[in-house]
Amino acid sequence: MKKSFAYCALAGLALIVSGCGSGDKAAETTPAGGATAPAKGAVKIGFIVKSMGDSWFQTETNFAKEEAKTLGVDLTVQEALNGNAVLETIDTMATNGVQGIIICSPETQLGTAIKAATDRHKMKLMSVDDRLVGSDKKPLTEIPHLGISAFNIGKQVGGAIADEMKKRGWKPEEVGALAITAPNLETAQQRVKGAEEVLTAGGFKAANIFEAPWTGSVDIASASDAANAVLTAHSAMKKWVVFSSNDDGVLGGIRSISNRGIPPTDIIGVGINGMLAAGEWEKGQPTGMYASILLQPKVHGASTVEAMFKWIKDGTQPQAETYTSGTVIDKSNYKDAMQKAGVPLK
Repeated sequence: MKKSFAYCALAGLALIVSGCGSGDKAAETTPAGGATAPAKGAVKIGFIVKSMGDSWFQTETNFAKEEAKTLGVDLTVQEALNGNAVLETIDTMATNGVQGIIICSPETQLGTAIKAATDRHKMKLMSVDDRLVGSDKKPLTEIPHLGISAFNIGKQVGGAIADEMKKRGWKPEEVGALAITAPNLETAQQRVKGAEEVLTAGGFKAANIFEAPWTGSVDIASASDAANAVLTAHSAMKKWVVFSSNDDGVLGGIRSISNRGIPPTDIIGVGINGMLAAGEWEKGQPTGMYASILLQPKVHGASTVEAMFKWIKDGTQPQAETYTSGTVIDKSNYKDAMQKAGVPLK
C-alpha cells in the first residue's frame, strides 16, 4: 500500500526529500497567513496516531521524540484507535497542559469535532499523514497539514510495476492486478488510483484490475483475508501484480497468492512505506515483494514537531499544506536509500 519541503516559519530548515529515480524534488507547499501570540514557558505538544502497531507510526514518532528532546519540548505520544479515543485523548492532554496537537486520526471525517475540541481547549492543531475532513468529506484547509502526495506516490507504484512487467516479458492480458483498498480513507484510495491510472495508460487491461476492500484491522492478516475472495473468483490467473496503500496490504496479498501455489517469480508486488519490504529482503529468500516506495517518516515526525514548537513559542503559523514524495526502492538499493533518509533498517 508508496518528496524537500520548507515551512515559512522554519528559516534555516532544509530537508531534502528524495524524488522518484531522477534526483531530489522539493515538496509541494501552500502558505498559510497570519500569526498568533507567542507562548511563555515550557512548550508541551501532543502527538496522536491511529496505530502504534504500524511500523510507520513507530518510526515517525521516534523521530518526533528525538526532535522534541533537541528542542526541549515536553512531548506526549498517544495511540487512539477510534474517534471516541481521539476526543478523550485531546481532553486528557489539555488537562495535562498540552498547548498543541499533531494528529493522524483513525477517522479523518471527524475533523470538525476534533477541531472543535482543540478550539475549546485553546490548543493549536496540525494534521499529519492523513488529512482531516469535515462531514462533507472536504479537507479542513484551516488546519495546517503535512501529508504524502498520495496520487503521485501511487503513480510511482504503477510505474514500477509496469517497468518490471516489461522486463519479464509479461503480456498484460494474462496478468491479474490485485488492489487491496481501504475504502474509507481518501489518501489510501488516491494511492491505488494513481497506480491504476499508470497501469491502464500503459496498456494494462482495466477489466483485469480487481479491488479487494480492506476493512477491520489494517494489517497483513486482514489484507490476506481481503485478497482471498478476489483470488477465488479469478483462479484462472497465474500471474499477479499487487498494490495497496502500504507494504502491509501488499504483503497480505502476496501471502494469499503464494498460498495458492503461485511462485514468487509470477508475482510483482510494489508497496508503499518501504520498511516492511526491506524486512522481506533482509530474509534473503525469494519473495513476490519486488519494490516499495520509501517514504519520509523523519520529515513527518521531526518537522511537524519543530513547526508546532515554532507556532506555540513564536506565534508563527506553519504552512497550510506540505506534501512529501518518495523513492522507489528494491533489493539493489534499499539499504543505501534507507540510510540516506534516516530510516532504520529493522
